[in-house]
Amino acid sequence: MQSENPLLADIVKLMNSAAGTVAGMGREARDSAKERFKEAMGGMDFVSREEFDAVKDMAAKAREEGEALKARVSALEAALAKKK
Repeated sequence: MQSENPLLADIVKLMNSAAGTVAGMGREARDSAKERFKEAMGGMDFVSREEFDAVKDMAAKAREEGEALKARVSALEAALAKKK
């Protein structure tokens, strides 16, 4: 049979409670710092990766369409020059 020393039991409870409190304070500090960082970055003109990729794809498509139109205009100009 194991006997418990009430003083040691109280110290263990106190230490467990302190460890939980410190861990909670650490989580709270981390969350607070993360929120402050988001607020600081939110004021700047950054875009998300998804927005950047979408605009990049749109620009590539517009470039391809522009090249196709340029080739078409050149062909039409050549055909018009032949008729003259």
